[in-house]
Amino acid sequence: MFNLCINMQQIFAYKGVLGIQKFLYPPNLSPEAQARLKWMDHYRQTKNVSLTCRHFNISRKTFHKWKNFYNPHHLITLESRDRAPKRRRQREISSEQEMRVVNLRKQYLRYGKEKLSLIYQSLYGEKISCWKIQKTIEKYRLYYHPQRTEAIRRKRQRSQYKKRITELKQRKISGFLLQIDTVVIYWKSVKRYIVTAIDKYSKIAFARMYTTHSSYNSRDFLHRLNYLLDGKIDNIQTDNGSEFLKHFDKTCSELNINHYFSRNHTPKDNAVLERFNKTLQEEFIAQGNFDTNLNRFNHSLTEWLIEYNFRRPHQALGYISPINFQVKHLKVLPMYPSSTFP
Repeated sequence: MFNLCINMQQIFAYKGVLGIQKFLYPPNLSPEAQARLKWMDHYRQTKNVSLTCRHFNISRKTFHKWKNFYNPHHLITLESRDRAPKRRRQREISSEQEMRVVNLRKQYLRYGKEKLSLIYQSLYGEKISCWKIQKTIEKYRLYYHPQRTEAIRRKRQRSQYKKRITELKQRKISGFLLQIDTVVIYWKSVKRYIVTAIDKYSKIAFARMYTTHSSYNSRDFLHRLNYLLDGKIDNIQTDNGSEFLKHFDKTCSELNINHYFSRNHTPKDNAVLERFNKTLQEEFIAQGNFDTNLNRFNHSLTEWLIEYNFRRPHQALGYISPINFQVKHLKVLPMYPSSTFP
């Protein structure tokens, strides 16, 4: 009897070992590692590298690389490895050069890196790259407006982590993608904000007016929208406005809704909702229906939305209403009557 300490990563991958006839895949292995395990099992059966590579459409170099890593007693050897370089390049600037750049920047705070590079060369008789000067300025934060520069840096950093709508492979399913935007209305000395939303596939639209432009109100609109659609929202697309961050973005996570952002200065990313916003202003607001009182306006707006969604013919839908389009395609999104919300 052998005393074997077996965990999920040490299960033998071979068929027939210890009488096991079924190919075992530990559930804690990644999909990539499980695929490589299939390569090894196929090779064990055929004893032919070329046949295995043709069967799985991989190169011989790739197969031999993972075959050398493979240990049937430790399947973690088939997991992907960190590809980051072990030794990274270091900045080639001496401490003396760095202090010279710091002193020059403090003396000429409004000069750019190109000008400082020329001044450095004339003073010290040696060339220094603009890149070294830029990195030294960043390291010591030698800016004319440190607070404004830091705000710009944070804004750029946030934008790097935003999921852009171009990353989403869109599908023609009701509730798969809802576009949300804000329409700003100026009425004499009064300013109002109408948050609008539309289902890109079925063209069912929603809207509600608020007095302020905040993520708190956008969150209220999202909760109402989620209730009207019985939680059948997969993805949401907005622009990069602050009203769609903080509370709004947090609520998207709580409701398990993917939040995608439009690209900057690219209105075609939100074309369906842009057209609805124009229709809202032309067919409703411009017809004398605007009211600064929120309750009266939102009640009238809801009645118009019922007309828009249930009876108004839409050219993009073959001149039928969005609700009839939903019924025709058997993918009906729920929509409650105007008495649902005050």
